[in-house]
Amino acid sequence: MSIASPAAPLSPADDPVVDTPEQATAAVRTRRRRADLLVAATALVLAVWVTGALWSDPAHRASGVNSGDQAFFEWLLSYGAYALTHGADPLFTHLLNVPDGVNLAVNTSISVYAFVFAPLTILAGPALTFLVILTLNLAGTAYAWYWLFSRHLGANRIGAAVGGLFCGFAPAMISHANAHLNWTAQWVIPLIIARCLLLVRRDKPVRDGSLLGLLIAVCFSIAAEALFFTALALGVFTLVWVLFRRDEVKALLRPVLTGLGSGALAAGALLAYPLWLHFAGPQRYHGTGFDPRIHNEDLAAYAAWPERSLAGAVGLNGDLAANPTEENSFFGLPLLLLVIIGLVVLWRRTDRAHRANLLGLGVTAGVFLVLSLGPELRWLGSLTGIPMPEALIGGLPVFNAALPSRLALIVAPVFGLVLAWLATALSRTDGGSMKVSLPGPRWAWVAGLTVALLPLVPTPLLARERAAVPEFFASGQWREYVADGGTVVPVPITNDLLPDGQRWQAAALADAAGAGEGVFRLPAGFFLGPGGPNGTGRIGPIPRPTQTLLETVAKTGAAPAVTDADRAALREDLRYWNASIVVLGDDVHGAHWPTYQPALKSVMTDLLGPPQRVADVWLWKVPTT
Repeated sequence: MSIASPAAPLSPADDPVVDTPEQATAAVRTRRRRADLLVAATALVLAVWVTGALWSDPAHRASGVNSGDQAFFEWLLSYGAYALTHGADPLFTHLLNVPDGVNLAVNTSISVYAFVFAPLTILAGPALTFLVILTLNLAGTAYAWYWLFSRHLGANRIGAAVGGLFCGFAPAMISHANAHLNWTAQWVIPLIIARCLLLVRRDKPVRDGSLLGLLIAVCFSIAAEALFFTALALGVFTLVWVLFRRDEVKALLRPVLTGLGSGALAAGALLAYPLWLHFAGPQRYHGTGFDPRIHNEDLAAYAAWPERSLAGAVGLNGDLAANPTEENSFFGLPLLLLVIIGLVVLWRRTDRAHRANLLGLGVTAGVFLVLSLGPELRWLGSLTGIPMPEALIGGLPVFNAALPSRLALIVAPVFGLVLAWLATALSRTDGGSMKVSLPGPRWAWVAGLTVALLPLVPTPLLARERAAVPEFFASGQWREYVADGGTVVPVPITNDLLPDGQRWQAAALADAAGAGEGVFRLPAGFFLGPGGPNGTGRIGPIPRPTQTLLETVAKTGAAPAVTDADRAALREDLRYWNASIVVLGDDVHGAHWPTYQPALKSVMTDLLGPPQRVADVWLWKVPTT
């Protein structure tokens, strides 16, 4: 199918016998609606299956491998609701990281989600809102790819369902479902691609371009890194297609440029302030600060199977990812071979118009596969010393803010489209423009699809228990001890590994959003900000002495002898944070290791004296001198 021509309409050949063209069209539309509903229902059931361990008790269950990120996204949802009802800046806040604040534009603000789901956050709390969005992300992504494949890219209903469900529940999607609301929100990518296709298929460039700009703004809010990858992928595909179909380019140039210009104006108007904050605002940074030689894809991982899959359940996972949330390829060898063979067969048996698309897809997948390997080739868990092309661009602006391994996320939709076309060629129903006959017996291709896809069927995500937000914060009792805008110092100080304080504040933000009241501030926190090497970013601020001391105690359980120097450092830190109270909960949550609450209480007692028992927390009032 040429990108310059729409997919062929569905045929009524396999529909019930009808007497008139109008009845035939109505029957086809009915079949399409039924297929759409069936795919949507299947996607939703699968999404609930994957997230089922969290649905058992959203308030007391958290991601088994990434509870720190979950706490961060829950905080973003609560802060967005608070900003919406209080007229606060949704992209910069001084409620975290006192006194410097946090630039949320250089983080993942998910403002669109926070605003749209604010009523649910206020009524039911951020934990349930987080889970609803995560589940809808998975289901919506699968359905959006199905819609794109069936409406715009030449697959019939069966083929589009196979490809769409693969894309929505691909290994990378299941991996990032471990608390990443940004990377699982890939439903917006098919909508962007569809709008780009319409720029060359119909004569409404201003309308289509303006809608494209709106989608770009939405995607920037939810997942700016994914938007960057999408732009790169579309650029590579377009370049290959233009070189292959040079004779068609001149006629398309004017509507495409008009549409892109309209899109740039619309997106620019919506993103002017976020972009200023991102590139020139306070508390910005340049580059992630993460080592690209750690966060690069292992070449062997492309042929390995993911952990949360049927293959992984029987012990076939190769443990080749940097962490459980970054299995960005892990397609398995059978699927790799099937896609390669499928591309070759489709190329040999289709026309020149389809070949331009196949070539563009193959080159795009190959480019992103190679770039995902990072600056140095990794094989079976070890760096080989072999330099890779990503080293040439990894230090460039914007590129230095992306983790190389995540570039592999572009490969999955390419595989999904190839699967959709192969399934279209195999299915007996009509529809779709990819009309080719595959060589060999049909059962062999069906067997190939089964062997490639069955091991990748996802298994439920892991979950773990977490304590409820203390009643002291959930009930608003903290207001008796802290004036609006005052600082609560959690023990230990909040960061990505010790997220309790941010969960406490998220509950207070959701409550304040509904009641119209103010909220307390926190020192430090889990966010990305400046302070990394060579001007790059880091997680949280550079820790102050008290934060370092309490994190060590929480992690080791060793309560060191407290000195006068420790007490002086604490007094200085409390003044720096303008602290009102210091609070220790009964259950300290560690995102990746056990914590030792009794040791923390012992050290804080040595530092500040005996605490008060207020509701279900231990509380120290900060001395005024």
